[in-house]
Order: sequence, then C-alpha cells, then structure tokens
Amino acid sequence: MMNHTEIETGRLSSPAQELSSLVIPLLKGVIYQEESPALWGSLLNLMAAVRDYVAVLGLELILDESEGYAFLRSRSEGETEGTNSTLRLMARRQLSYPVSLLLALLRKKLAEFDAGAGDTRLILSRDEVVELIRIFLPPTSNEVKLIDQVDATLNKIADLGFIRRLRGERQMIEVRRIIKAFIDAQWLSDFDQRMAEYRQQLSQPLEKSDE
Repeated sequence: MMNHTEIETGRLSSPAQELSSLVIPLLKGVIYQEESPALWGSLLNLMAAVRDYVAVLGLELILDESEGYAFLRSRSEGETEGTNSTLRLMARRQLSYPVSLLLALLRKKLAEFDAGAGDTRLILSRDEVVELIRIFLPPTSNEVKLIDQVDATLNKIADLGFIRRLRGERQMIEVRRIIKAFIDAQWLSDFDQRMAEYRQQLSQPLEKSDE
C-alpha cells in the first residue's frame, strides 16, 4: 500500500500536474533558472507542451536559455487575429516618466557592462543610480528628496521584476537581464531622441506669461 508521501509524489508527477506547476508560475511572473533550478529543468523538458497550452490563451512563451529566464507575453495582433482582443491575461502597464527613464538608463548601463570584460552580474549602488538619473531631472537643492524619489522608482522597478535588492545590502541593486527582452535597441534609440529633446527644453529659460 502506498503511503501518503508516495501518493502525493505520484500525483504531483503526473503530466497534467507537472504542466500546471509550470504554467501557473509563468502566469504570475518570470521563472529564473538561478532561483528555481528544478522548475527550470521541468520547463525545458516540457517547453513544447507549455507553448501549445499558453497559445490557447493568446499568450506565447519567451524563454532565453543562455540568460536563464522565461516569461509569458501576449501574442502580436497578427497572430491573435480573430480572437477577442479585449480578453487579456497579461496586462499592459502604463509606466510613469521616472520609471521609463530609469529603465532606459539601466538598460544602457547593462549594454555598456556587457560590452566590457568582467562579471556577468551588474551590481549598482543607490548613489550610482542617483548619478545616472540626476542629469535628466530638473535641478534641485533638496538631495534627500531626490534620493527618496530614486528609492521609490527603484521599488516600482523591483516590483516589475527588472531589478532586485541584495540581501543585507538594501542600497545595492542587481539589474536583472530580463530587462533586455523588454527594452530593445529601437526602444532605446527612440528614448534617446526624446531625452535629447527634453534636456534641450530644460536648458531653455521659462517663457513669461502674457497675463
């Protein structure tokens, strides 16, 4: 007679349960190889089945084996033509200016980091992040307010999964490589152009009102 542990093990190892154990975490967010090696191994083994399953939901599996991450995103409109486009499981988020700005700066920093020889993990201090973003913000003499703003923006980016704070070192962050999947070269190019226009506006004196 099978004991409780054997029954549970047998139940959890069934194909349907193993597929569910992969799809559910993917619907919640990103799966990282370094954080969930067993789950990652199962995902590689059942990749085709997961792709077929989520395709029914209008989603596609994005998996980068070299970088060690996987996530789901909505399929392009061309691929989902004829389906109910108002039914979306993966919500599109409107990012605020500070979040968009800092994401772009972190992505560029990662590109520069990858171009040089060194560690595979980009670790930055909060002070380094402050200096990255300072020149793109209106001048301020309130340093505490600026640091608080950067901290709040970093928290939002951490919630989105693009960075993580290091344990025991809350003022240090790691830029997660999944940011490369969301911010490509064209996005950066467009953003650079917008930033150049914005910086030009900041350098111009404010016009006086006619009133």
